[in-house]
Amino acid sequence: MTDYDVIVIGAGSIGTPIAMACAHDGLKVLVIDKYPSVSQGDNKHAIGGIRATHTQKAKIYLCQRSIEIFSTWKEKYGDDIGWVQGGYTYVVYTKEHEALFKQNVKLQKSLGLNIEYYGPEKITELVPGIEQEGLLGGTFSPEDGSASPLLALNAFYQQAVKNGAEFKFNEQVTRISVDNHKVTSVTTDKGTYSTQYVINAAGGFGKEIGNMVGLDLPINPTSHEAAITEPVKHFLDPMVVDIRPCEDNRFGHSKNYYFYQNNEGQIIFCITPEPPFYGHDHEETSSFLPQIAKRMIKLVPRLKNIKVRRTWRGLYPDTPDGAPIVGKVKEIEGFINAAGPCGQGYMLGPGLGELISRLVRDELNDHDKIILDELSLYRDFGSVEMLK
Repeated sequence: MTDYDVIVIGAGSIGTPIAMACAHDGLKVLVIDKYPSVSQGDNKHAIGGIRATHTQKAKIYLCQRSIEIFSTWKEKYGDDIGWVQGGYTYVVYTKEHEALFKQNVKLQKSLGLNIEYYGPEKITELVPGIEQEGLLGGTFSPEDGSASPLLALNAFYQQAVKNGAEFKFNEQVTRISVDNHKVTSVTTDKGTYSTQYVINAAGGFGKEIGNMVGLDLPINPTSHEAAITEPVKHFLDPMVVDIRPCEDNRFGHSKNYYFYQNNEGQIIFCITPEPPFYGHDHEETSSFLPQIAKRMIKLVPRLKNIKVRRTWRGLYPDTPDGAPIVGKVKEIEGFINAAGPCGQGYMLGPGLGELISRLVRDELNDHDKIILDELSLYRDFGSVEMLK
């Protein structure tokens, strides 16, 4: 058997940045993935949004670092990953949401975020053609942005390999061996590899990996649909988020939806179904496009003539409170979770990668300790993050 300091299970949004950071810091790293190449799980289903405008310290700290990595990648390494710093805009049409967002902005600014609540005039500038009737305003966070999930993960993968990380694709993990409550090795359908640490970065299958060492992780994947249009002349900078729920007797109920224009001029959009679709289903539905198109065109009528190129469906590895499970576990020495990112693994990944490397090397800073406390497996999952 080959000895490794760290074995990462999953070569996706979180596992690949973990490998990149750990290898950079001198650890001997192996990544195991059942798919034939990097980013073939649910990373390729992500729509590319990257924001630090959360309402939880842990996510804010992680995503602030992620944004630094995404935004400087091309300058530092030369790879064009499609980074666009267009910001995020949450639009407001009800008094209830106006009060909620103003409260959120106070909290977010106190934690160092660059965000403001604006009236309808500013929101109209940010989202040209937005529906004026009932518009009360919204928030804008200019440092948030987007990048191509496939380009970014491939760039992270190439850098991880340069740093010395090894990747084994087309291998299914079948067993994690534990001796005297300590991780000793990982077995796949092709071999066995000894290690001091196992990192659970298996996305929608994080619960199954936890089960291998006797852990019952509260991760329950839900299916979400997205789509992309033809490219059109650039007119929209920020990601636009509308959190109003919608009850449509014909096409079904839904929660928030969001869309943005990427660096190639295409509109990418996604919706949160209500009730959730639990499980691992990746098949598209016939209700998605009629449902979201109706809402998007009502908000921005100029979108009515744009052509949709394709749709797809991916998994959100959800937890009860909308936050990932990160850190060591009490029951098994050497087993670390970086799982349950609730559809935000892509934006959390680079920050989490560096955190996990520091955790393995026992070099945590003050922010790391706050993050690990808030994202602990042993936290109270009843306290749901605002705008989960």
